[in-house]
Amino acid sequence: MSLLLPSLLATSYVNMKPLDARVAPMTNRASTFMSESKLAQVAGVAAAAVLVGVQSASAGPFTRSDLASLTYEQIKGTGLANTCPKVEQGEPGAISVSAGKSMKLDELCLEPTKFQVLEEKLTKNGLVTEAVNTKVTTRQTYVLTGIEGPLSSEGGKLKFLEKDGIDYAPCTGQLPGGERVPFLFTVKSLVATSDTSNIDVGTKFSGTFKVPSYRTGLFLDPKGRGMVTGYDQAVALPALQAGDDSSLYNENNKKFDVGTGSIELKVTSVNAELGELGGVFVSKQPSDTDLGSKAPKELLLKGEFFATVQ
Repeated sequence: MSLLLPSLLATSYVNMKPLDARVAPMTNRASTFMSESKLAQVAGVAAAAVLVGVQSASAGPFTRSDLASLTYEQIKGTGLANTCPKVEQGEPGAISVSAGKSMKLDELCLEPTKFQVLEEKLTKNGLVTEAVNTKVTTRQTYVLTGIEGPLSSEGGKLKFLEKDGIDYAPCTGQLPGGERVPFLFTVKSLVATSDTSNIDVGTKFSGTFKVPSYRTGLFLDPKGRGMVTGYDQAVALPALQAGDDSSLYNENNKKFDVGTGSIELKVTSVNAELGELGGVFVSKQPSDTDLGSKAPKELLLKGEFFATVQ
């Protein structure tokens, strides 16, 4: 994990808290399938969340069985669709993956609760990198979910290859000074390996993934320039076509940048009977380059995840 800053990773799993604007719609968490009275309680909480205009729910308020018992109308407008479920309580134990056996990591859900931009700051001790908190200006659509891929055992370690799912979400964060940083939160083509031969509390997965461009080739900037369509240069500057346009080269020549990100996931809860696991994650990735015209910023995302093993 050379891409992740060691000093940041050391404290990344400490004091993981939801965003300030998020609320927990249910404090009494069930460990088994809900009774009729519990179902009525959950439905009532979901309805109350709509009435008070909740922006979003807290990370992982419900289990899979809780969410499965709610209807679309009960979830609509509560923010629950933008959360990951939590692991149901059960007997302690590890999820074992036998060598040579084909298994799948399914329903992987990543819910970021903290969005930070890494910026260099000049101090009396020299140039240091610090993580600056940002305010998310995107609607409640930034959770990645339904991600799946094969899980295998190789050399005493587990290996996961991301293949499918809702594995990207366009987001925008606003810095304290007002600058907005667009980025594509993603784990596309993730290849992650574990530090243990099974999945238990304390197991860590780490790996790298691809970060596609925030915009695609059909996008046109305010001056009508694009990658596969639109003008070749700003119409108001025709003289630069015959002269030196090096100052505007990156603005005129759009390109689809593909960056590289890294992620580390730490398992904090396991239900071996149901094949569920959950925990916290830290992801580092570049921001948008506006089709090659701007230098990307480094982002640090922290949050919670959930997955199942089949």
